[in-house]
Amino acid sequence: MTRKPSAPPEEQALHLERFLPYRLNVVGTLGGRALGRIYGERFGIGIPEWRVVAQLGEFGKLTSRDIGELAQMHKTKVSRAVGELEKRGLVSRAENRQDRRESFVALTPAGKRIYDQIVPLALGFEARWIDGIAPDELKVFERVLSTLTERGRHLAGNYREEDGA
Repeated sequence: MTRKPSAPPEEQALHLERFLPYRLNVVGTLGGRALGRIYGERFGIGIPEWRVVAQLGEFGKLTSRDIGELAQMHKTKVSRAVGELEKRGLVSRAENRQDRRESFVALTPAGKRIYDQIVPLALGFEARWIDGIAPDELKVFERVLSTLTERGRHLAGNYREEDGA
């Protein structure tokens, strides 16, 4: 179901506090900032670095392109994060023999130890964030969030201004 504007375009106003893309961005930024502070204080890593560690911890060996797609991060951010983690001995790179333009990135044993510490912190943070929300509400929220994510992927790849907002 698509919302149609009720007022003529010249009378419409954009109220950011009610604009869904803005609100989702604010929620994501607040969550990322809180997690970034936790990981920064405890492990000395920033948001891009912990996203890389989380992706590698979950999926194992990945290319930088894979990490970028999974984490929705620009390739330069992924490259910097991987470089910083490699300097600290938390990830290693191995040549991709099928495509020598890219390499595989994996957690080192030190990186795996950090990942193992991040998991309970992340899950604890999530539990605190959703505390007080009823399970049936969370189920609906998860379904809606999945739908919005899928539609966002589609729009990100196919949106044209003449299609409308």
